[in-house]
Amino acid sequence: MSGPAAERTLRSHADLAGLRFDGSDLVPVITQDAASGAVLMVAWANREALSLTLKTGVMHYWSRSRRELWKKGETSGNVQHLISLHADCDGDTVLAQVRPAGPACHTGDVTCFGALPEAPEAREARDARDARVLDDLWAVLEARDEERPEGSWTTRLLSDENLRMKKLGEETVELVSAILKQDGRAAEEAADLIYHLLVALKGANVPWTAVLDELQSRRGATPRPSA
Repeated sequence: MSGPAAERTLRSHADLAGLRFDGSDLVPVITQDAASGAVLMVAWANREALSLTLKTGVMHYWSRSRRELWKKGETSGNVQHLISLHADCDGDTVLAQVRPAGPACHTGDVTCFGALPEAPEAREARDARDARVLDDLWAVLEARDEERPEGSWTTRLLSDENLRMKKLGEETVELVSAILKQDGRAAEEAADLIYHLLVALKGANVPWTAVLDELQSRRGATPRPSA
């Protein structure tokens, strides 16, 4: 029976003393998206690069071709925010778990390995998470509708049909504007629109599950002939 896993997290400059750097004072770094688990890239780092990574909270590497330190995303803006660093069992390889701010590859691909197939388990977990977010929001709306707490924006919307329709229209326009401007607010505006859409459905006594059923019924449907 195996015991508990060894602790190999690198938290400070002092922890780097346990690493086995090669003859060029380098170790390979495998960089992984902490959220998705995807391997983004493999690069090299020396002691200074790892120390800077721990100090600044963003990934630094060593360029063997340019023979200099480089901060990932310094020119492109696609920085990698450090979540954690881990040494492998031999201490000669480092795993960096990060939150990327953009593509890892200079080609614009998310990873340096191109499109990677998503594992069925990861896809199922993601789909379950995504469905749960909207289900949880709908449950909150049902509770607000039943309790009608004072001072709640949802309560105010559910009590005023004109306000619901006005906000639904406003949020639609704001999402379209954000997409056209590409100002980085599209996701935020989409979230606002989805919230107001669900409130409008609740106010009209249309259950969220009816929307899901309608979407499901359209899967595999024969496309309408073009005009």
